[in-house]
Parts: sequence; structure tokens; C-alpha cells
Amino acid sequence: MLTRIVTFLIFFAIIGCILYGKKLIKTEKVDAVFGNPERAKGGTHWIIVGSSVILLVWLYYSWDIAKSFYPKSANELCQVGKVNDSLLSLKYLFPIEERQFKSTFVIKSENKNINKLAKEIKNTSSIRDQDKNKLLRLIVKTKNTIPLLTNEKLLENENKIKINELTNKINQLTKEFQKINYPGETAEEESKRIEEAKKEGEWGASGTAVEQTVEIPIIPKTKKGLKFEAAAKELKIISDEFFKLRNHNPKYKNAFKEIKDEIKKYRSELDDTQEIASALAKDVLKIARRIEYASIFPPQTLDGLQKSILKFDQVQKKEQGHLRYVDILLFPSGTIVSSGPSCSEQGSGRWLPKPSDTLNKFILLLKPSVGFKNIPLIWYEMMDVSQIIGFILPDWIADIIPGKYPVHNDAGKVEPNFKSKVLNIATGEFKLFKIPIPSGHIWDSFLRVFLGLVLGIIFGVPLGLFMGLNRFAKGFFDPLIELYRPVPPLAWAPLIISVLGIDNVGKIFLLFMVSFSIMIISARAGASGTQLSKIHASHSLGASRWQILRYVIFPNSLPEILTGVRVAIGMCWGTLVAAEFLAGTTGIGFVENVAKKYFQYEVIWITIFVMGMLGLLFDVTLRKIIDKTIPWRGKG
Repeated sequence: MLTRIVTFLIFFAIIGCILYGKKLIKTEKVDAVFGNPERAKGGTHWIIVGSSVILLVWLYYSWDIAKSFYPKSANELCQVGKVNDSLLSLKYLFPIEERQFKSTFVIKSENKNINKLAKEIKNTSSIRDQDKNKLLRLIVKTKNTIPLLTNEKLLENENKIKINELTNKINQLTKEFQKINYPGETAEEESKRIEEAKKEGEWGASGTAVEQTVEIPIIPKTKKGLKFEAAAKELKIISDEFFKLRNHNPKYKNAFKEIKDEIKKYRSELDDTQEIASALAKDVLKIARRIEYASIFPPQTLDGLQKSILKFDQVQKKEQGHLRYVDILLFPSGTIVSSGPSCSEQGSGRWLPKPSDTLNKFILLLKPSVGFKNIPLIWYEMMDVSQIIGFILPDWIADIIPGKYPVHNDAGKVEPNFKSKVLNIATGEFKLFKIPIPSGHIWDSFLRVFLGLVLGIIFGVPLGLFMGLNRFAKGFFDPLIELYRPVPPLAWAPLIISVLGIDNVGKIFLLFMVSFSIMIISARAGASGTQLSKIHASHSLGASRWQILRYVIFPNSLPEILTGVRVAIGMCWGTLVAAEFLAGTTGIGFVENVAKKYFQYEVIWITIFVMGMLGLLFDVTLRKIIDKTIPWRGKG
């Protein structure tokens, strides 16, 4: 129901925003000409249109619209898929799905193989002429077995009767299939089927973060589905019976036995020096056996069977009714297919999870009781403020206080003193009050990126400014920076993780390396790009070096620095996920890596969405900072 409402809202939002945008264009100022930056500002309605179109495409190509408006369509298409799967083997014999008869294709293919082998035998110089003649005679005999299978007069009467029986069965099935009450299910059988279908679940992803239930329910949930399932079972029986038939009349059997015996005798008479002749004789036998196993019949024998299959195919398509249009319109780039007893999504709906399933999975991953590997994506835990104070304050504060730490007395008790109380405060060994602190996979990744980025800014910006203003600094540090900067972060990851460990220290240091080089380059470019006229003007007004740096060079470098921060954010996220892929027990990258092993597409898309939203959050925050700190950018 929610997906239906969202779909309608999306349509209304797209249409409404487009109409509003057209109305707004008519009321624009005349001076808002093409190329004016003011013209590109605002446009929230176009943001809504873009976001709505993306969501609508996702709903459509993930088949969530089909699931919402026709929730039982997948189950019915599953039963149709069973019919098509049973028909496929029979259709394969005739020019229905293929361009020609299966028998024709086999005969053409094996004739090519026979001619190719005969040519190879003639051109082989390492075998004797008498062996060549023997092998060529066997080739001719093998080729002559084909007319024994395609001759209508040699077809055994038993096979004719069996083919007619199968044809009549399909014709009878076609008549029964069109009846409303087919297959004649009793009330008890219907009740049992409905109960089993309820236990099986509905269409879509469900289960825990690791365990997954059936993708498409295979037990029929509707009368139409039951009809197709019953027909599929009958067709499967007919198909199995047909492929048990072998058009092996006595003349063919004798000819094949003669070829097989001659080849066996011929190969037994050859010595070890005649391996090539033995291999060629074996190839002849392979061709003869392929002809034996193939379902080759006289050209007119299966005409009745073909007509009955075509008739049933037409009827079953007609009986699908509106389901065919649902399949065509609401299942783009694929459909529901059957393979044996199970059904699955084949197409974009398979690798593109449905928004509704993704949302349900996301809610499950948020719950502390479920989470992912017993850790929620994002939650909170109550932490005593004393632990935060203990983390911030260094322990050596207590060490520098005069006096000694308390020693136990004769009664075996330890009386605290001022020095020990200060130590308790510095180590957080006291109780205050608790506050909620974020936790979970998302928080761990966010904190790693934030700390790596902040450390890169703190150390990279001053060094970059120094390199942009001092020839010694540029000459000394430039080779060191350019030596490691071009190396991909993933090349550093194994080394850093092996040295610093798989915990947060290694990952944060790797992110620091990524952001550090970017911030140095951007700060250096900003400092060296300051206009000399501004610096000369500052000197003429009597400004000191610090004042020039504070009020001239740094403000002029801010656009480059903040642009570098935006680039560093994206690089840090990409590097973090790769690092968590390699080693980690928490974080977005870790979640995606485990989900990949279990083919949990919903979880993979959740991690992609979360990373995108976190990156967008960083970027939007940085845009606000840019607007506040450098409002003059683009207006000079």
C-alpha cells in the first residue's frame, strides 16, 4: 500500500514541479540571461523532479510497482514459467523457438563433422594407406546410418502409436486447460494448498540479515496459477515420455552394431605406434554415438505433434489474460522464469532490489536486536560522562601533583588521597551521569572518515601554505609528497594495516595519508596563486608577515583549500570502504563485503545508499561553510 501511495505522489510531484518550473520561467527577470550565475541558483522544484525521476525508475525497473499493484503476479508468472519450461524441450525439436527442426540441425552438423573427419584422414601422412581406406569405409557406413533414421518406411509401428498417443494427450490437455474448473481441485485440496502457500511467504526478500527465504513463492496462490501448474506437470510427463523414444529400427541397430564392432576390433589390432589411427577411429565412433543419442525422426512424422504443441501454446497465452500485459508493462528487462522446481527473477528485478524490500531490510539492520553481525547500522548507547573526561584528560596530570599515591595500611585498606582522586578523574574511574553516544557500523565509518579528514586538514594546510611561500619548504617536502601521492591508497593499505593493526588506528592513518596529500596540494596552489598586487598593497600599508598571511594569503587560499576538502572527502570514503574490505569487523565496507559473499543485494544497495548520503551530508555541510566563509567567490 505504501509503495502505491509513493508512486502516485511521485507522479504528482513530477507533473506539479514541471508546471511550476515553466510558470517560473515566464516571470524571470530580463537581466537573468544565459551565463548569469544567478540563473543557476535555487530551483528546488527541479531537485524534486530529478530525485523523483530516479526513484520512479528504481521502483519501475526493480519491479516494485508490479509487486505493489499486482502482488500475486510473480507467483502466477512462476506457474506460467513452469509451463514454458516444460514446453521448451518439446519446442526445441521444431522450428518454433529455433529456425529449423532439431533433426535437421543434427544431420547438418554431423554431416559437416563427417566430411571434416574424412578430410583429416586423407591428409594425415602418419598412417598407412590401408588404415586410411579402413577408416574412410567406416566414415561412409556411419554416414549411411542417417537415412535409416529419416526413412518413413523404416519407422516402427510402435513408435508411430506412441507419437500419436502423445499428440492426443497434448490435444486433450489443450481442451481441458480451457475449462474454468481445470484441474478440478477439491475444497480440501484447496484449503491445504492455501495453508502451505501462506507458510511459504510472499514475493520479495525477507529473513534476517544473513538468512534469506524463497525469492518467488512456488506454490500456486490463485486459481490461474493452479491451472498453469497442473498443466506444467502434465506437460513434463509428456515430455519425459517423448524423449524416452528412440527411432532405432532393426536395420539401424544392426548397422550401428556393425560399425561399433568393427571399430573395436580395428583398434584392438593396432599397436602403440599407431595411436593416431586409433584416435581417428575413436572419433568416428563418437559421431556414430551422437547420431544414436539424437532424436532423429522422418521429416513428416512429428507434424501432428508440432501442431498440437503450437495449439496448446496459443491457448496458454490466451489463458494468461491480463497477466501477459502485466508481464510486458510492469516487468521490464526480464520476467519470472522457472528452472526445475524453483522460480526466480530474471532481469533487472534480480540485481536491482525493490525499495520496499530495501527499506524493510534497512529497518531490520537498524534494530539492535538484529543488526548486522549483532551490531546495528546506527544506534546509541548510554555512556557515563566520566569516560569521556577520562579519554580527554591525560593520566600524567596526576603524576605531576606533589606527593605519593596512597599505600595500603595494616588493616589491608587503601585510603584515597588528593593525588589518587585526581588520577581517578584523569582515568575516568568515577560516576557522574550518562549521555547517549552514537554507535554502530555507520558511526564507526563516519568517525574514521571524520578523524582522518580533520588530521589531514590540520597537518596538510599549514605545510601546504609553508610550501607555497618558502622555496626551502617546497624543495624539501615536494619530492616526499610527490613520491607517495600518486600511489593508490589500496597499495598502502596492506602495509599500514599489517604495521598498525586492523583496528581504527590503521584505517584512520590511511585516511590521513589520503587527505594529507590533497590538502597540501590545494593549500600550496592557493598560497602561490595569491595576486602580487594585493601583497604589495599590504606591504605599502605596513602590514607584518603574520598580518599578510592572516588577512591576504589565507583568505585567497580558502577557495582552493575548501575545494581540496571536498575532493578529500570523496577519496576518504572510497579508501575507507576498501580498507574495511581488507580488514575490519565493523563499518560500511565490512557490511558490504559480507553481504557480497551471501549475494544479499538489498544489503549491498543499502551500504551504497548510506555511503552516498553520508558523502552528500559532508558535501552539503562544506557548501554551507563555503557560502559563509568565502561569499566573494565567483564575484570578483
